Amino acid sequence: MLDFDFYNPTHILFGKGRIADLPKVVPANARVLMLYGGGSIKSNGVYGEVMAALAGRVVREFSGIEPNPSYETLMQAVELVRKEKLDFLLAVGGGSVIDGTKFVAAAVHFEGDPWSILENRGRNIKQALPFGAILTLPATGSEMNNGSVITRKSLHAKLPFSNRLLFPAFSILDPAKTFTLPAKQVGNGVVDAYAHVMEQYMTYPVNSPVQDRFAEGLLQTLIEEGPKALAMPDDYDVRANVMWCATLALNGLIGAGVPQDWATHMIGHELTALYGLDHAQTLAIVLPGMLRVRKDSKRAKLLQYAARVWNITQGDDDARIEEAIKHTQDFFEQMGVKTRLSDYRLDAQSIEAVLRQLGNHGMVSLGEQRDVTLDVSRKVLEMSA
Repeated sequence: MLDFDFYNPTHILFGKGRIADLPKVVPANARVLMLYGGGSIKSNGVYGEVMAALAGRVVREFSGIEPNPSYETLMQAVELVRKEKLDFLLAVGGGSVIDGTKFVAAAVHFEGDPWSILENRGRNIKQALPFGAILTLPATGSEMNNGSVITRKSLHAKLPFSNRLLFPAFSILDPAKTFTLPAKQVGNGVVDAYAHVMEQYMTYPVNSPVQDRFAEGLLQTLIEEGPKALAMPDDYDVRANVMWCATLALNGLIGAGVPQDWATHMIGHELTALYGLDHAQTLAIVLPGMLRVRKDSKRAKLLQYAARVWNITQGDDDARIEEAIKHTQDFFEQMGVKTRLSDYRLDAQSIEAVLRQLGNHGMVSLGEQRDVTLDVSRKVLEMSA
C-alpha cells in the first residue's frame, strides 16, 4: 500500500426525515441560496420540507441546473449570490446539482476568469462559500467528496476539478426521497457508482487488502441491490443500500493509498460534451472496452476481480478475464444502460471527434500508469463501437 493522507470533513445525516434537521446544520444567520435542477423536488415533497425547515430564514432560489451542469448556467447563479449578498449554498438534488454548487462556491469570490478554475483543475481556488447538500439521486458520490465536473457548452468541454475547500459541510441522505426516481436514473446511478469503484480498484496490486475487500464488497452489493432497486422501487432498505454504496464509492476511502485509473471517465466526459450522453451511459460504453484493451497491464487485478466479485475460478486466465468483463457488461445492460456506441447512434466519425477533443484537453497519457495514449483510446472506442 502506498503512503497517503486522508481528509474528509463532511457530516453525513442519513435516514428518514433528516431534512427536518437542517436548522441544526445551517448557520442561524446564514443568507441561503438553494440550488436545484428541473423542479422534481417540488413534486416529490423535498422542496416543501426544505422550506419548512428553513422557515424564518433568508432563502433565495436558483433552479435549472442541468444533468451535466453548464458553466453558462452556473455563472447566472454566481451573479445572483453576489447581487443578493448570499453567504451559504444549499444543493438539493443529485450529483449534477452538487457539482454545480461546488463551482458556484468557488467562483463567487474568485479573482480572475472563473473558467480558469476548470483549466487549472481547481488548484487556483483560494476560498469558497460554505455549502451543504440534500441528496435525491445516489450516483456520483459528490455529496461526500471535494470534486466536481462542469461542462462549457460553447467550447464542447467537460472538465473536472477539485479542492479541499469544496467538501460539503454536511449532506442529508434520506433513501425514501429516491422512491419516485425514474428507472433510467436508478440504473444510471448504479452504473455510475460501479464505475467509480472500478476506477480505484481495477489497476495493479499494491498489497492493499483492506481497500480491495472494501471495493469488492461495494461491487457485490451493487450487483445484488441494483436490480432490486428497479424491481422494488419503494423498498427502503434496498434504496438505503444503493445510496450508501454510491456515497462510499467516491468519498476517498477505497482510493486511499492505492493507484487510480480514471481513463474511462476522461473519455466518457468527451462523449457527454460532444453528444449529450448521460454520464453513466458513457461509462457503460467505455469501461468494458478499456478492460479488454488493457487486460495485460491489469491482468492480476482482473483475475482477482473475476474470482472474488463474480466467482469465476475455472478456465485459463484469458477466458476468466473475458467472462468477468462480459458479466460486467451484462450487469450494465440489466440495469437498463446500453454498452455500445451504436446503441446511441454513434459511428466511426464520432470516434474521431472524441479523439480530437482528448488531444485538445491534454488527455493523451491517461490511466494509473499514464499509458493510455490517443492510440489506446482509439482502440478502446473502436472496441466499444
